[in-house]
Amino acid sequence: MYWEDTDAGGIVFYANFLKFFERARTEWLRELGLGQQALREQTGGMFVVSDCALRYRQSARLDDLLLVTASPVEIGKASLTIAQSALLKPQQAGEEPTLLCEGSIRIGWVDAATLRPQRIPAAVLQVLQASGAAPAPTT
Repeated sequence: MYWEDTDAGGIVFYANFLKFFERARTEWLRELGLGQQALREQTGGMFVVSDCALRYRQSARLDDLLLVTASPVEIGKASLTIAQSALLKPQQAGEEPTLLCEGSIRIGWVDAATLRPQRIPAAVLQVLQASGAAPAPTT
């Protein structure tokens, strides 16, 4: 962690976990070949956060090394839910990472110009589904 992420006591400011989660989601999409700027240019749409819930377990501090994960858990026709966690990287080999914060983030697909909800384009949906997440339940 950097000074810019912490308060005067060297504790990571709680809202910064949302930034860490955003970066992890962006990198996850890039790994799938779904760069967000390219998606916007090619499809005219983009993902936006529509809901989030976080649970803080333990503080992160200045100079801590974090591992931040993003795992899709549900993919719908217009949105997806991603489980995320921030873990303290162990200092010793063989130790387990310590859970600091976990959350569920829902992102929806919108038209980039109007910000109105739309269905995720079929090609994008296919890539997301191939990543191993469960389809959203149908009603």
